[in-house]
Formats: sequence, structure tokens, C-alpha cells
Amino acid sequence: MSIVCMIRYQIDPFQREAFRAYAENWGRIIPRCGGDLLGYFLPSEGTNDIAWGLIRFDSLADYERYRKRLRADEAGSGNFAMAQQQRFILREERTFVEIVEGTLNQSAIMGQRSDWEGM
Repeated sequence: MSIVCMIRYQIDPFQREAFRAYAENWGRIIPRCGGDLLGYFLPSEGTNDIAWGLIRFDSLADYERYRKRLRADEAGSGNFAMAQQQRFILREERTFVEIVEGTLNQSAIMGQRSDWEGM
């Protein structure tokens, strides 16, 4: 049973690019520490202060091992410190969800879009 750690960030909308750099750093750090990074997402339209990070693990035990490696990772510690110093993250929440098999990464099938045009 795979799980996803969904991290919801309330960010300072005037420091969007600082959060982008923070997220890009995780793109290298998280996989090295054992997480399957599904992605970081910045607000685009609508609410301008909510961002997301999604990381997949095979189990909660794998998540705990990842957290231990992350705490020992020099680049990870540096990224956390940068966020604290620049204060672009106002609030952070973690939620763990179970993946419903057969629903992750399902793309639209080419040629069937015309079926939707009448909707």
C-alpha cells in the first residue's frame, strides 16, 4: 500500500521565487533520501499563498526511514535553515493519504477528447 505525504504550505506571496528555489532544492534532496517526489506546486490562479509538495512512500515505515536520512542530510538541513531565515513559509501542514490503485498518473487518451466536447 503506497502512501503520499501531502504538504500544504501557506507562503508569503511576495516571496514566491524564494519558495520556488526551496522546492527546486528538494527536487535533488528528497529522492536521494528515499522519497519518490511527485512534485512541488506553486499557486497559479486563485489563491496566491498556497503551495503543495507531494512525496510518495511504499509505507509509513519507509517514510520514517526517509525522515531519519533527511535529518542527517547536509543539503536538507541547509534548505530548512534557508526557509527559516527568509521566512517565506508562514505555515506548513502534513497529511498522509493512501493511493487508490489504478488512479495515479492517468493521462487523457488521445482521440477521446472529442467525446468531451459535447459536455
